[in-house]
Amino acid sequence: MPKVAVIGCGDVSSVHFDAISAHPDAELVAVCDPDPERLAKAAAAHGVPGYADHRALLAEAGAEVVHICTPHNTHVDLAVDALAAGVNVILEKPLAHTLAAGERLVAAAAASTARIGICFQNRYNAPVQEMHRLLSSGDLGQVRGGAATVLWSRTAEYYRDRPWRGTWAGGGGGMMMNQAIHTLDLLQWLVGGVDEVSGEASTRTLGDAIEVEDTTDLVLHHSNGARSIFYATLSNTVNAPITLDIDTEKAQLSLRGALTVTYDDGRVEVTPERSAATGGRGYWGASHALLIEDFYGQLGQPGPFWIDPAEAAKSLRIIKELYRQSYPGAGFDVS
Repeated sequence: MPKVAVIGCGDVSSVHFDAISAHPDAELVAVCDPDPERLAKAAAAHGVPGYADHRALLAEAGAEVVHICTPHNTHVDLAVDALAAGVNVILEKPLAHTLAAGERLVAAAAASTARIGICFQNRYNAPVQEMHRLLSSGDLGQVRGGAATVLWSRTAEYYRDRPWRGTWAGGGGGMMMNQAIHTLDLLQWLVGGVDEVSGEASTRTLGDAIEVEDTTDLVLHHSNGARSIFYATLSNTVNAPITLDIDTEKAQLSLRGALTVTYDDGRVEVTPERSAATGGRGYWGASHALLIEDFYGQLGQPGPFWIDPAEAAKSLRIIKELYRQSYPGAGFDVS
């Protein structure tokens, strides 16, 4: 029975608490948050000790796994401390707020006997798993390219509620780091590794509230010769379903919640998505619990978790190259 703790009791922690409570073999032993009000509320709600300092939690709580659900710029320090203490880590995306910090965590993970997994939970979505199976089988022929969109909505109030989200120092970027990174991760995972990035990040509607981007367009050149396009914005008036299309020699794959595969011979196959079973927001998807269950099930096994820092660094590098191109000579650090 893994003993687990949650570090960071803000918004996204709710799906982690739900997954922990639903798991038959997990025992929540502690929570941690530097905000006294959030800490007291979480400790009371779950009936466990609360810690204001993660180092005290690591030393005293007896946790075998910590879930890190904190602002981006704290991810690496917290994860490195946990790994150094021999405690396994489930880390919310992104890997880090800067590329240098991300590489530091990649190195720490490689040197540690503890495991770490990054929450790219959408890889566990049923339609995405089927896309990966079909593409990996080779039955569809060569992958020629892909296209993805994230057309979501955020308000100034969203950023005022958590000011770190709209800053380079706190978030490491904007919409690409906090929202669209999940879809970018799927695109590069399904179509193939990315060798070349061309794109532009800009701020179209939220300039009065944030210093980072709210809109992006990208062209990705993959190592297998495929080419993908990607467009994402927070300037939409609703949170529309993400879209992800992949073109192959023998079929077209179209993700719109469900996956529709249209074969060149006229066959059509549909794989539906699971419904979200937790109290999280709909756009977080339905698969946090599946990733967490998989991570727990692999504890004690040799080798890294399959979505480890080295894997998560792939999407971070794409985003940081986009920022390098979009903000030349900037008076602030976009790396």
